[in-house]
Amino acid sequence: MTGSGLVRLTAGPWGNGGVCVARPDDAPVVLVSHTLPGETVLAEVTERRKNYWRAMAVEVLEASADRVALPWAEAGPFGVGGMDMGHVAPAAARLAKAEVVAGQVAHLGGVSVPDGFVVEPVGDGAVLGWRTSVDLTADGAGRLGMFGARSGVVVPLATMPLAVPAIGALDLFGRVWPAGARVRAVAPSAGGAKAFWLVKGVDSGVRAEAVGEWRYRVDAWGFWQEHRLAPQTLVEAVLAAARAVAAPGAVVWDLYAGAGLFTLPLADAIGQAGVVVAVEGGRQAALDLAANAASRPQVKARRGDVGGWLAKGLARRPDMVVLDPPRKGAGRAVMEALGAAGPKRMVYVACEPSALGRDIGLARAAGYRLSGLRAFDLFPGTHHVECVAVLDK
Repeated sequence: MTGSGLVRLTAGPWGNGGVCVARPDDAPVVLVSHTLPGETVLAEVTERRKNYWRAMAVEVLEASADRVALPWAEAGPFGVGGMDMGHVAPAAARLAKAEVVAGQVAHLGGVSVPDGFVVEPVGDGAVLGWRTSVDLTADGAGRLGMFGARSGVVVPLATMPLAVPAIGALDLFGRVWPAGARVRAVAPSAGGAKAFWLVKGVDSGVRAEAVGEWRYRVDAWGFWQEHRLAPQTLVEAVLAAARAVAAPGAVVWDLYAGAGLFTLPLADAIGQAGVVVAVEGGRQAALDLAANAASRPQVKARRGDVGGWLAKGLARRPDMVVLDPPRKGAGRAVMEALGAAGPKRMVYVACEPSALGRDIGLARAAGYRLSGLRAFDLFPGTHHVECVAVLDK
């Protein structure tokens, strides 16, 4: 400890969650944000637990060659969330994410990632100007902002550089809002639709989206992939992984289907002789799914918890399963039920490496092998990474 109450640390390797692991002699393991491996920093401890501490680097004493100037000052230490790796050169950040995914898959899944595994850049890899929706909250003075990282305090903002230019043109930060108002700004991609904003509890709306030849209508308060290129990137990756199994006439389960991002392409791949059973638990998302798939009789849209739906013991077994669970992953009950269903292939879309690693391990216990893994940098400037894993019987 220094006299000022700060901790002088040398950052160790990357850990999951955008932190580096430091092992000082006079303290527990410290998970340090806003630093890079090998840097010496002064860090302020923000959380003390029995087995580890959390800290934020507030001054860099010896910088890594991979450090770059943070492109959004409000996202620095004790600032807003949304850019916890903006201080890392993009190529180095992708290497870090690949290291984390490989570590979680090995530690929790018990298997090595395929040779040549990398985190692939998307588009030009820019860390600014990629979000097609943003959620903001008004502080007590009516100024829009975001919550501080690991904080319930609203930090007022003057701009939102992560958003696509159409959202920036809405002049959200030049208005005074009711204190506590929750505002979402959306820039739909299809049909020349203009960007718009809504206030939670007051406004409703629909975003029209296009992914290649497929068209979607999604509740504006619902989930849609944030990066402007994410839907196309993921659809292409899932179709490539599915191609060997999702042939005309196949039976496919699309679990955690959302508004049907993968449902429509899968339905067209298997044709009207096949069946896509799409399951979604959220009320509004299930309504969007049913509407988007209404023109495809081969789609059987079901609303319900995936685990509960699987527990019913369905008679018609799938040739393939596509699943895109929330951040917590599918979990033991779902993975064991899928193993019992016995599809030839599972295509697992994951946004959290630890959940992916755990569920790969569960799939392996049920007789599946990891035959493919891709990762995409769909959240540049952050520690988040999207993976598409292929598990074969």
